[in-house]
Amino acid sequence: MPQRSRTVFFVSDGTGITAEMLGHSLLTQFEGIEFTQVVVPFVDTAAKAEECLARIEEAKARSQVRPIVFCTLIDDSVRTLLRRADALVLDFFEGFINPLEVEFSTRSSHAVGRSHSVAHNKEYQERIEAVNYALAHDDGLGSRELARADVILVGVSRSGKTPTCLYMALQFGIKAANYPLTPDDFERAELPGAIASHVGKLFGLTITPERLSEIRQERRPDSRYARLDNCRYEVEEAEKLMRRYGIQWLNSTTRSIEEIATKVLQAVKLERRAY
Repeated sequence: MPQRSRTVFFVSDGTGITAEMLGHSLLTQFEGIEFTQVVVPFVDTAAKAEECLARIEEAKARSQVRPIVFCTLIDDSVRTLLRRADALVLDFFEGFINPLEVEFSTRSSHAVGRSHSVAHNKEYQERIEAVNYALAHDDGLGSRELARADVILVGVSRSGKTPTCLYMALQFGIKAANYPLTPDDFERAELPGAIASHVGKLFGLTITPERLSEIRQERRPDSRYARLDNCRYEVEEAEKLMRRYGIQWLNSTTRSIEEIATKVLQAVKLERRAY
């Protein structure tokens, strides 16, 4: 009979982001199991590996079922220590680095923290600049520099524009601004003046009125802003405006931020910048 609760460790000699991303991609394929997730970053010495090993063994003793361990460890001695755990240890680097070394006929550098370092300073600074740009151009701010944007997201308030812009900036170095469509715009049946000259960079996000009302209720309970009839009006008018100006749009209701961002980049033909 399958276990319905498991402890999962993400162990890394760096930030743990890579181990988490790869591990989560696999875990999402298993429904009905509750995962208690533990991130253990910067395990780059034997002493830290021993401490991590103790935590894994403690989890095993507590739950009486062996934990799952996703790890991205470069140092062979540290990896060897971790393999002593009574756990299912899935070593991403062992699974992929060794075949690549054979294919390339050369040894890897075995350098710790390469994927999230600032060694490539220019690319790192561009990513930070993109994040600063997204923050400075959130919700209609800083409209005088919209010409610098790679993409400008439009839509009603709380349709997912801000987190999508920040995700694209942080992950891909994309300069993304966002601009809200408001009842004033709907009454005029025109785009706001600040973005009317940038139609080629616009991409719209829409959302079901029911979900929008739920989100707004959390922000402003029992307000006209959150009422279902008002949400229905705003969504309908925003979509009319986007159709009028030929703006592509996407319904964000059931999509993750990662999926929304990827769809936006595809639609506006922007290259994902890898770091």
